[in-house]
Parts: sequence; C-alpha cells; structure tokens
Amino acid sequence: MTLIIFIIFLASVLSLMLFKVKSGRMAKWARLFRIVTVVSSISVFTYWFIKKSAVAFVDNSVGLQVVNKLPQALDFYLVNVNKIDKNTVLEPKHIGKIRPEYYRIEYLKMDKSDEYWIVGYLGKKNLVYFSQHSVPNKNIDQIVEVQNYINQSMKLSEAAKKQVDAYNYENTKLGIWITLDFLLLFLNLVLLLKKNK
Repeated sequence: MTLIIFIIFLASVLSLMLFKVKSGRMAKWARLFRIVTVVSSISVFTYWFIKKSAVAFVDNSVGLQVVNKLPQALDFYLVNVNKIDKNTVLEPKHIGKIRPEYYRIEYLKMDKSDEYWIVGYLGKKNLVYFSQHSVPNKNIDQIVEVQNYINQSMKLSEAAKKQVDAYNYENTKLGIWITLDFLLLFLNLVLLLKKNK
C-alpha cells in the first residue's frame, strides 16, 4: 500500500503543476490527467478504508477473544509467530485499547503458525503484560483473560517490543503520507471544481 500512496502523492503533485496549463493542445490532456488522478485517488482511498473498516474475519481462522480483567485500560497487540522455511517471522497487529471488563475479538490466520503472543502496554512505551500461547487445535477458538501484570519471558517480550515499535513507526510514516495525499487531493478537487464554474 505504501507504494500506491507514494504514486498517488507524485500524481497529485504533478496535477497541481498541470493546473497552470490552461491553453493549447496540452490543456485538454492536463485536465484529463487531473480528473483521472482525483477519481483514482478517491477510489483507492475509499476501497482501502472500507477494507480496513470491515470485520477482519478470515477463512479457516482461529477466533481470539482478549478479555481485560485488570483495573486499568491497556493497549493490546497481537504478535503472530509464523514459521516460514525454517525461519521465524513475527507479524504484529494492533488489537486496540481494551477497558476493564471489556474484550476484543481478532481472527488469526494460523496456516503457518501454531503460536501467538499477547503484548499489553500501559501508555505508549510501558510494556506491562506479555504472554505466550500455543494453538494445539486450530478448530477451537481461543480466550485469553488478562488478570495480572505479568511478563512470561523477558527475551521474547523484548523481541515483541521491537516488532511493535517497528509496526508503530511504519504506521506513523504511512499516516503522514496519507495526510499529505489527502491535502493534495483536496487542493486538486477544489481547483477542478473551481474551473468547472
């Protein structure tokens, strides 16, 4: 998705520059390019937001319910431990902030994995919960009740923390690019509609 967002950014910048072309044969092609850029950008972002907002149910997946029994809200991450060609690949995912006595449901694709980790943060950097879970039977859904502030493995929790930090950094970077794209998209749309008047 990062590549598509970068392409949209370049096309939007070029569209803004082509706004100055108002006469001659190039004017029609410039206007067509600007229209295609705006429509394509809106279509891509609409599809992406609908996909992100939809329930993340996955075929042949294991349902995971994380219940927060602690007196404070914690920000939870799931780290799926995938085994690919004798290598271990850690795949983090943000479950979300869970208030006391509430839960969240995630769906795990476990075709290359039989283990996952749950990581809980109090604030942005304070890791206060880490647990390791195996999935011996992939036909039975999982329920994890977080009742204590525990860290089952310092070594694994450090690896999980690095993956979560990298995941959050990538998401922040992606958020900045998306914000720039929206700003350019808005400017291009306003200029197109202004010209139509």
